[in-house]
Order: sequence, then structure tokens, then C-alpha cells
Amino acid sequence: MGALNDQGLAPLIDKAFRKGKPAAVALVINSPGGSPVQSSLIAARIRRLAEETSTPVYAFVEDVAASGGYWLATAADEIFVDRSSIVGSIGVISASFGFHQAMEKIGVERRVYTAGKDKSMLDPFRPERPADVKRLKALQKQIHEAFIAQVTERRGARLSGDDLFTGEVWIGETAIEVGLADGLGHLVPRMKEIFGDKTVFKVHGQRKSLLRKLGGQVVSDALVSIEERALWAQYGL
Repeated sequence: MGALNDQGLAPLIDKAFRKGKPAAVALVINSPGGSPVQSSLIAARIRRLAEETSTPVYAFVEDVAASGGYWLATAADEIFVDRSSIVGSIGVISASFGFHQAMEKIGVERRVYTAGKDKSMLDPFRPERPADVKRLKALQKQIHEAFIAQVTERRGARLSGDDLFTGEVWIGETAIEVGLADGLGHLVPRMKEIFGDKTVFKVHGQRKSLLRKLGGQVVSDALVSIEERALWAQYGL
């Protein structure tokens, strides 16, 4: 269904917190990352509604909660993982390609005109400029600091270790040891353990639009799928 965004998830999140006065909201997370801004917006929405409705939030990690996926997990009061769940990757990444040599070989000349000397920063069709890389790293540093602040604020004294914010990942019980998760647990048994055997679950999830079901936006969806596949591949999945 493509990358998650706050606008698309807002109705579902609102319904989860407000419909029927739930005893708790559980987040099922299986994400290798995505937009830091959208992760921040979604997590902030979850926390705002949790506080407004006095509803506890639990996160359950499936295969992966990494990078932006872990940012979402920090919106929960407690995070549970499987023994093999991959958690962490608290860092920022930017990837691209350089095509200028290939263009030279086939005799293609690219012409770009800008107003503003940095308007074409990191243009993949020209040689990489050290100044562009320096500027990108400065931007990444700011985003990384925001990510660190989110994790530190939400996990607090539970965190331990000196390499939590290097982009490293942890598995299952090791993630618990360093404070990135609170325990091992799967959604249904853990919620029943906390709220009783008669706990009723109401699932709120995204649905494909009619346009997508009929094959609309095929090219866009294909590109998103390739990008998502590359993110999953970072974790061997």
C-alpha cells in the first residue's frame, strides 16, 4: 500500500483511540523505515491521543522495527518483541547513484539552469561535489539529533549502552537488555495476560482503494515496491 503517512493513517488512529473507549491501543509494527517526518507526525499523533483519552499504548514488533519503524514504536508506553525481531537502526541514511560517467560514454549532455547556487545539490547526473556531501551530512545530523531526542525522551532510564544511536540493530532479548524494548511477547497472549482472557480485539487497518484494486498507479506502486524491497534487504528479509 506504499509508504505510511500521517494523513493516510489519521482516521484509523483516531478511530482506534476514540471508538468504543478502548482499554488500550496496540500497535503492530513491521517496518524497516521510511520518512523521518512522517514517522514523527504519526508518533506525535499517537501520543497526543493517548494523553487526551488516557489510553495506554503497547507496541508489538514483528520482523522489524528499524529506523522510522522504531520511531513509531517509541510512541508506545511499552514495546514487546519476538525473540528474532530486529530493532533499532537509530540513524539517518541517504542513498543515490552517480550517472555522469555513463552519460559521457553514450554522449549525452545534460543542461540544467537554476536560480540559487544550491538548487541542484547532489544532482546524480554530474560529478559529486564535496560541498554537497558536507551540506547533506549537516542536514542528516539535525535529523539524527531529532531521532535521538525522541528515543531518549520516550525510553529514558530504560536505555543502557554507549552505541545505541550509531545505526546498529539488536535482536530480541538483546534489544530488551539495552532498553530499546521491554519484553518478549506477542499481541493476543500478552494483551490477554494484561487485560484478561475475555479481551476483545478490534482491528483497524488500511484498505486498498478501488483504483489500486483495479491496477491504478501501477508505475508509482512498482517504484515504491522496489524502494521498500531495498529497505527490507538491509536486514536480510
